[in-house]
Amino acid sequence: MSRTDRKRPWLAAILAVVSPGLGHVYLREWLRAVLWFGLLLGSTLVLVPESVLTVDTVSLESIMAASREITARNQLAMTAIVVLSGADAYWMASQGNRRAAAAEGARCPYCGKELDEDLEFCHWCTTRLAPPAESNGADRDPVAPDDGSDA
Repeated sequence: MSRTDRKRPWLAAILAVVSPGLGHVYLREWLRAVLWFGLLLGSTLVLVPESVLTVDTVSLESIMAASREITARNQLAMTAIVVLSGADAYWMASQGNRRAAAAEGARCPYCGKELDEDLEFCHWCTTRLAPPAESNGADRDPVAPDDGSDA
Protein backbone atom coordinates (compact mmCIF):
# COMPACT_ATOMS: atom_id res chain seq x y z
CA MET A 1 0.00 0.00 0.00
CA SER A 2 1.59 3.25 -1.07
CA ARG A 3 1.40 6.51 0.81
CA THR A 4 -1.47 7.70 -1.41
CA ASP A 5 -3.50 4.56 -0.68
CA ARG A 6 -3.68 5.26 3.04
CA LYS A 7 -7.02 6.31 4.42
CA ARG A 8 -7.53 9.48 6.44
CA PRO A 9 -9.02 8.58 9.84
CA TRP A 10 -10.55 12.03 10.40
CA LEU A 11 -12.27 11.99 7.02
CA ALA A 12 -13.70 8.54 7.75
CA ALA A 13 -14.96 9.75 11.14
CA ILE A 14 -16.56 12.90 9.72
CA LEU A 15 -18.29 10.93 6.96
CA ALA A 16 -19.56 8.43 9.52
CA VAL A 17 -20.97 11.22 11.69
CA VAL A 18 -22.70 12.79 8.68
CA SER A 19 -24.33 9.44 7.92
CA PRO A 20 -23.49 6.27 9.86
CA GLY A 21 -22.02 3.79 7.41
CA LEU A 22 -20.68 6.41 4.99
CA GLY A 23 -17.24 6.49 6.62
CA HIS A 24 -17.06 2.72 6.32
CA VAL A 25 -17.95 2.96 2.62
CA TYR A 26 -14.95 5.31 2.26
CA LEU A 27 -12.82 2.63 3.94
CA ARG A 28 -14.31 -0.07 1.68
CA GLU A 29 -15.62 -1.92 4.71
CA TRP A 30 -18.88 -2.89 3.02
CA LEU A 31 -20.32 -5.17 5.69
CA ARG A 32 -19.68 -2.69 8.48
CA ALA A 33 -21.21 0.07 6.36
CA VAL A 34 -24.40 -1.93 5.88
CA LEU A 35 -24.50 -2.87 9.58
CA TRP A 36 -24.10 0.74 10.79
CA PHE A 37 -26.67 2.03 8.32
CA GLY A 38 -29.04 -0.79 9.27
CA LEU A 39 -28.54 -0.05 12.95
CA LEU A 40 -29.42 3.60 12.40
CA LEU A 41 -32.44 2.75 10.25
CA GLY A 42 -33.70 0.10 12.68
CA SER A 43 -33.26 2.30 15.73
CA THR A 44 -35.01 5.16 13.93
CA LEU A 45 -38.00 2.93 13.22
CA VAL A 46 -38.10 1.72 16.83
CA LEU A 47 -37.24 4.90 18.76
CA VAL A 48 -38.88 7.65 16.71
CA PRO A 49 -42.69 7.99 16.96
CA GLU A 50 -44.66 7.27 13.81
CA SER A 51 -46.15 10.75 13.83
CA VAL A 52 -42.68 12.18 13.33
CA LEU A 53 -41.88 9.84 10.44
CA THR A 54 -45.04 10.75 8.49
CA VAL A 55 -44.53 14.49 8.03
CA ASP A 56 -46.27 15.83 4.92
CA THR A 57 -44.26 18.98 4.38
CA VAL A 58 -40.62 19.56 5.16
CA SER A 59 -40.06 22.95 6.67
CA LEU A 60 -38.11 24.29 9.61
CA GLU A 61 -41.27 24.49 11.71
CA SER A 62 -42.25 20.88 10.97
CA ILE A 63 -38.73 19.64 11.79
CA MET A 64 -38.70 21.56 15.09
CA ALA A 65 -42.15 20.23 16.00
CA ALA A 66 -41.09 16.68 15.14
CA SER A 67 -37.90 16.95 17.21
CA ARG A 68 -39.94 18.02 20.25
CA GLU A 69 -41.95 14.78 20.05
CA ILE A 70 -38.83 12.59 20.40
CA THR A 71 -37.91 11.91 24.01
CA ALA A 72 -34.49 12.90 25.34
CA ARG A 73 -33.60 9.26 26.00
CA ASN A 74 -34.33 8.32 22.38
CA GLN A 75 -32.38 11.33 21.10
CA LEU A 76 -29.46 10.28 23.27
CA ALA A 77 -29.59 6.74 21.87
CA MET A 78 -29.61 8.02 18.28
CA THR A 79 -26.72 10.39 19.03
CA ALA A 80 -24.75 7.53 20.61
CA ILE A 81 -25.15 5.46 17.43
CA VAL A 82 -23.84 8.33 15.31
CA VAL A 83 -20.87 9.00 17.62
CA LEU A 84 -19.96 5.31 17.90
CA SER A 85 -20.10 4.96 14.12
CA GLY A 86 -17.64 7.86 13.79
CA ALA A 87 -15.33 6.38 16.43
CA ASP A 88 -15.44 2.97 14.74
CA ALA A 89 -14.62 4.47 11.33
CA TYR A 90 -11.69 6.39 12.84
CA TRP A 91 -10.39 3.25 14.57
CA MET A 92 -10.76 1.11 11.42
CA ALA A 93 -8.84 3.66 9.32
CA SER A 94 -6.07 3.91 11.92
CA GLN A 95 -5.73 0.12 12.17
CA GLY A 96 -5.67 -0.25 8.40
CA ASN A 97 -2.91 2.33 8.11
CA ARG A 98 -0.87 0.59 10.84
CA ARG A 99 -1.22 -2.79 9.11
CA ALA A 100 -0.21 -1.25 5.78
CA ALA A 101 2.85 0.41 7.31
CA ALA A 102 3.95 -2.87 8.89
CA ALA A 103 3.53 -4.74 5.61
CA GLU A 104 5.54 -2.15 3.67
CA GLY A 105 8.72 -2.76 5.60
CA ALA A 106 11.41 -0.34 6.71
CA ARG A 107 11.61 3.14 5.21
CA CYS A 108 14.42 5.67 5.01
CA PRO A 109 14.06 8.34 7.71
CA TYR A 110 15.24 11.03 5.26
CA CYS A 111 13.63 10.35 1.89
CA GLY A 112 10.83 7.98 2.99
CA LYS A 113 11.50 5.39 0.31
CA GLU A 114 11.59 1.66 1.02
CA LEU A 115 14.94 0.28 2.17
CA ASP A 116 16.83 -2.80 1.05
CA GLU A 117 17.51 -4.98 4.10
CA ASP A 118 20.93 -6.06 2.79
CA LEU A 119 22.35 -2.54 2.52
CA GLU A 120 23.56 -0.26 5.31
CA PHE A 121 22.57 2.85 3.38
CA CYS A 122 19.54 4.07 1.47
CA HIS A 123 20.07 3.27 -2.19
CA TRP A 124 17.74 6.16 -3.13
CA CYS A 125 19.37 9.08 -1.30
CA THR A 126 22.65 7.36 -0.20
CA THR A 127 22.10 8.27 3.46
CA ARG A 128 24.12 6.08 5.80
CA LEU A 129 21.83 4.22 8.18
CA ALA A 130 22.52 3.10 11.73
CA PRO A 131 22.98 -0.65 12.00
CA PRO A 132 19.95 -2.46 13.43
CA ALA A 133 20.13 -3.13 17.17
CA GLU A 134 20.73 -6.80 17.91
CA SER A 135 19.49 -8.39 21.07
CA ASN A 136 22.06 -11.03 21.97
CA GLY A 137 24.29 -11.60 18.97
CA ALA A 138 23.36 -15.30 18.75
CA ASP A 139 21.71 -14.82 15.38
CA ARG A 140 24.72 -12.99 13.84
CA ASP A 141 26.97 -14.62 11.30
CA PRO A 142 30.39 -15.41 12.68
CA VAL A 143 32.99 -13.00 11.31
CA ALA A 144 36.74 -13.68 11.33
CA PRO A 145 38.75 -10.99 13.14
CA ASP A 146 40.46 -8.55 10.84
CA ASP A 147 44.03 -8.93 12.13
CA GLY A 148 45.66 -9.41 8.74
CA SER A 149 46.06 -13.19 9.07
CA ASP A 150 44.63 -15.64 6.59
CA ALA A 151 43.24 -17.94 9.29
